[in-house]
Amino acid sequence: MEREHQIRVFTEMASHTPARIGVGRTGTRPLTEEMLKLRLDHAEAVDAVYGVVSPATLEAFQLFTVDTRFGDKDLFLKRPDNGRLLTEEAASLLLQRCVLKPQVQIVISDGLSARAVDDNLADILPALMDSLEVNHLTSGTPFFVRGGRVGCMDDIGRLLEPEVLVMLIGERPGLLAASSMSAYMCYKPRPGRRDSERTVISNIHRRGTLPVEAGAHIGSLLLKMIEQQMSGVNLVL
Repeated sequence: MEREHQIRVFTEMASHTPARIGVGRTGTRPLTEEMLKLRLDHAEAVDAVYGVVSPATLEAFQLFTVDTRFGDKDLFLKRPDNGRLLTEEAASLLLQRCVLKPQVQIVISDGLSARAVDDNLADILPALMDSLEVNHLTSGTPFFVRGGRVGCMDDIGRLLEPEVLVMLIGERPGLLAASSMSAYMCYKPRPGRRDSERTVISNIHRRGTLPVEAGAHIGSLLLKMIEQQMSGVNLVL
């Protein structure tokens, strides 16, 4: 009876979270099924980091691509500072193709999970555009940054001078969420901005903060930033 009660408790807990709860063991070893699931989740996390965003995803929203100075994936992981700066070619292309000094600038980046863009962009971006319209905000020319880190929003801000910028970027994948996205927002991003001056919605995926809900919420946050002329920890929500 005691064992049956434990099984019911663990089953109930497991129904509310993807975390590994009550997975069981055989002696000192984990069960084969659970070990295989763990290895599969680890493989998916690695694939998310080293993967590339599907061209079809970018074409669906007519996003052109610019690069940071990340070099390649291995260097990107070892030198995050390279992902915070655009190449000279990227800077020139932005000045040619983007609206300057927009009210809202939308940027999409693979970051540490290309899969996050593939899995979530189709839901979050239309919801974000609708939210901007509802809040009477206008946006500039959206584009995709390959090999981007959060800090590259400051370099973009230096070039395009938006009033607010929102970056939809792939999060570092975990064993339970290989396709999680974050939305980083900043009022007048410029080089030298601190992390505390940015506002973020994290854990955006189908088993976390739903992409549609996140997109709908971003517009109201951007409006508050413009009204209060600030973002980050000082923003009054």
